[in-house]
Amino acid sequence: MASKMNIAEMDFVEKGSPNSQKVAVLEEPYNVKMYYAQIPEPDIDEVRIRIRYVGICGSDLESYRGVRSPEFLSTPVRLGHEVSGTIDMIGSSVRGLQIGQSVTCRYVWGAFAEYIVCKPFNLHIVPNHLKDEDISPLEVLPGIIHAAELADINNNTDVLIMGQGVSGLVMTQVISMFSPRTLVVTDLKKKNLELARRYGATHTFQMPTADGMTMDVLREQFPHGFEVVIPCLLEGNGMIDAMDCCAMAGRIIMYGCIGTCTKPFDWLKIHRKRITIASTEPRRDIDMRRFWEEAVHMADQGLINVAEMITHKFALDDIQEAFNVRNSNLDDAIHVLIDCEQKQGVQEHS
Repeated sequence: MASKMNIAEMDFVEKGSPNSQKVAVLEEPYNVKMYYAQIPEPDIDEVRIRIRYVGICGSDLESYRGVRSPEFLSTPVRLGHEVSGTIDMIGSSVRGLQIGQSVTCRYVWGAFAEYIVCKPFNLHIVPNHLKDEDISPLEVLPGIIHAAELADINNNTDVLIMGQGVSGLVMTQVISMFSPRTLVVTDLKKKNLELARRYGATHTFQMPTADGMTMDVLREQFPHGFEVVIPCLLEGNGMIDAMDCCAMAGRIIMYGCIGTCTKPFDWLKIHRKRITIASTEPRRDIDMRRFWEEAVHMADQGLINVAEMITHKFALDDIQEAFNVRNSNLDDAIHVLIDCEQKQGVQEHS
């Protein structure tokens, strides 16, 4: 069975306790509070990570808003999984890793903290010349690379990517390397679309509203829809829109839209249009590691640009403000990072 997201275990203590660290906890929707926990010791087959940056992902944002279904999570809960950090301590049976190596983490939940422990499977060594702030977004790449392969793109394929947040912008860069005939992207924000154009999009369209139907904007130029539709949106309702954008016998590569769907989904339309729907998280652990290796190589070779997406950095102490910004409609907000080493204060990326 493939590995799933695991929450890093922690023992909570009183503020000021020896050998303790700060840990952010979502107590209820829209309310993040700072707690304290023992700095964990790795088991013999684990390593300890000193966390530098954690990105606020779309899944964190949906949890913050309280729209994730109870079987996914219930509050209070710890969030955060887009990690960059360094190996701080190594269990006695672990071989091949060294203290001080820079890492990105995956399938580790609850990382808005100063330290976590995990298995070697959950980390990937990254070249030391990569900036710490650029490492955090690498967590999304295995699923994105898998999505691109599932899409089966060639030079005659018309592709639509819905949404140009962090994952959407990374998706655009990866899909462009598969050389589709057209690569159409949509978003609400002009700045994001300008980046997408630089990253390989052939057509960009600004959506007038968050709940507007995409084909109302695109139908004049693309009346038959798209062979491949990749939603990179949060809400599950986006799948209804994706279905309408799909051409006959097309494919929906379901990278996003994993939130709760509150509207009726017309399965007969899926049947009539002969649409294939594919989820994108790797099916086997070995595949996840292979995609992750490819992701780190892409970053190392300068093929993926994430630096331009980083618009805000906040100290761990200021995580409530960070979520407020991420949840806002600020035009300049794209990727918001939590600096788990900085004590206090806001930084903005120029």
